[in-house]
Amino acid sequence: MATVTTTQNDTHISELDAIHLRPLSSGKALGEAAVHDHPAVEHGLGDESSLNDQSQVEKWNYPKGNSAKLGFAFLSFIIAGMNDGAVGALIPYLEKYYDLSYTVVSLIFLTPFAGYSIAAFTNARIHVKFGRRGVAIMAPICHIITFVALSLHPPYPVLVVCNMVSGFGNGLTDACFCAWIGAMDKANTVQGFLHSCYSVGALLAPLIATSMVVTYDLPWYSYYYVMIGIAVVELIGLTITFWHKTGAVYAAEHAHESSGAGTREALKSKVTWLASLFFFAYMGVEVGLGGWIVTFMLRVRNASAYASGASASGFWAGQALGRAALGFVTEKYGERLCITIYLVLCVGLQLLFWLVPQFIVSAVAVAFLGFFLGPMFPGAVMMTAKLLPKHIHVSAIGFGMALGGTGGTVFPFAIGAIAASRGVAVLQPIILALIAVVGLVWLSFPRIQKRD
Repeated sequence: MATVTTTQNDTHISELDAIHLRPLSSGKALGEAAVHDHPAVEHGLGDESSLNDQSQVEKWNYPKGNSAKLGFAFLSFIIAGMNDGAVGALIPYLEKYYDLSYTVVSLIFLTPFAGYSIAAFTNARIHVKFGRRGVAIMAPICHIITFVALSLHPPYPVLVVCNMVSGFGNGLTDACFCAWIGAMDKANTVQGFLHSCYSVGALLAPLIATSMVVTYDLPWYSYYYVMIGIAVVELIGLTITFWHKTGAVYAAEHAHESSGAGTREALKSKVTWLASLFFFAYMGVEVGLGGWIVTFMLRVRNASAYASGASASGFWAGQALGRAALGFVTEKYGERLCITIYLVLCVGLQLLFWLVPQFIVSAVAVAFLGFFLGPMFPGAVMMTAKLLPKHIHVSAIGFGMALGGTGGTVFPFAIGAIAASRGVAVLQPIILALIAVVGLVWLSFPRIQKRD
């Protein structure tokens, strides 16, 4: 999904310096760094007395209660993926139900970023005042409010605004859970599973939504009945597992951290701007493809409604598998070489998707596009972290993620706006151009002089 983090830099809010940026290649190295840089570590349910024990770095199953916390954090990311992944699958039915043009229906892509932006500037203060408990309660409530409203099939402007509420909830959990997991032992592995959960959710969404609408002839908004039920489970689970993580506990855990560098310093770095442009174009490719595959397959490849929905699931399945499988390859052979190879393969696959007018070829090509696009995002984050001083990681990457989120909303909307007059076939040249931009920006990254 589009990961947006805060750029706040108050002394008390440097919790985000753990956000999946640490370029550490082993659990031992991560453990040593976490002990030195983050002496106050997370503690499990009912384990407040161990706040003074700074010799142990957190693991996925340590201290007691972490595995339950992670399980519901993974569920939260699955919900975010199911929310985002359903939009593209439901666009043809929203068009028909509300009698909308491509341009108007594309507005649904824009508003979630508004919620993410608000979360980016408020989640640090929420942490200080309410701790992770606050996020664990507020984010699921945002999901439930959104899904209840959508299940009532309100006027389209209300539907668009409601997506801003879910974006706010997703932004809170994004920053909170990435920061928490980033300080764990084997953080890169756990982060990979966390973000794969988003892709799994986006994979399931088109299958479930299309099955409900096509196979069982249910109205499009029936999908959100399912989402309400899952979000209620999320609320109960997160509230119970994070209940003891109050603002006071958060303050105690971060009492020894030094203040981070400001955004102004980070923006002086060329790498910050290159990373921001990379994320901007990358998210345009990811969300643009994920959002318009179903409509393209229906209108241009003349596929059935069910097959079109399945092709979107193929894209997200490929992305989930790519993030899980190729992350190890990228770590072994290096980000620069591997992502360059992934980009070349993506150009070839996109040309295949565009120029061979057969549904089967398009569906296979788009699945492999997802597979090779998937590991680029975490790989670029790691490259950026290795090129920048640690003290500006938070501000630099936070700025890049925010700009990336903009790309993930602007380009899908632009595709819809242009498609209103030129047809949805414009998806292909726009995606190819964006992949080329991603490649040019990637090749502009300086070489790593010193690896952390």
